[in-house]
Amino acid sequence: MIRPLLVAAIVASTALPALADDIARQDTPAITVSGEGSVQAPPDLAQIDAGVASDAKTAREAAEANNTAMARVLQALKTAGIADKDVQTSRLSLQPQYVQTNRPGQTTVTGYRASNRLTIKLHDVGKVANVIDAVVAAGANDVGNVFFSVAEPSKLLDQAREKAVTDARRKAEIYAKAAGVTLGQPLNIAEDGAPTPVFRAKTFAAPMAAGAPTPVAQGEETLSVTVSVTWAIKAGQ
Repeated sequence: MIRPLLVAAIVASTALPALADDIARQDTPAITVSGEGSVQAPPDLAQIDAGVASDAKTAREAAEANNTAMARVLQALKTAGIADKDVQTSRLSLQPQYVQTNRPGQTTVTGYRASNRLTIKLHDVGKVANVIDAVVAAGANDVGNVFFSVAEPSKLLDQAREKAVTDARRKAEIYAKAAGVTLGQPLNIAEDGAPTPVFRAKTFAAPMAAGAPTPVAQGEETLSVTVSVTWAIKAGQ
């Protein structure tokens, strides 16, 4: 029969090496730095917010006018070759319009506004200007932002990650040299936050004159990653 004290001694002797390793890792001289990496790429995906707002004396008249106008906009998108799966209703509303009366705190209904907005996805960013012109010509009078992005950023973000680690090593070597120590192996690498492309939205006014094309600048997208790296250090040779 194994006595309780002997069992405790065996367990303690077994756990000591692991505990010693943990303590050794905690006591390892180290330096932690952050590195940043970014990659620029032309956008290959665009999103347009566009819709129709219709005013009328009654709610029914406003809704009917809006439905008719939106049907023309949707047909214009089909004619422009935009697939149904790339067109989605983002907002639909019907609200009374008020005006202040001569009596303080009192308002009266002067009519109704029906609004229907769409989110349009374009896989060919070269079509952005033409699509905007097409929906405006069809009756869209509520055109908002254009968002440019990169459809598949994974490979580009991997390049940014490599640059971020390289940047972290560069900084660590500078600190190590200044402190008179030698840089060892990385002990820990952690990516700060969720790496996402930096999307840019452009706001523009719909063209006022018929036949005046809408100017759209695509520019480039920046994909960035930040990492924190802990490096082991030892006395300089």
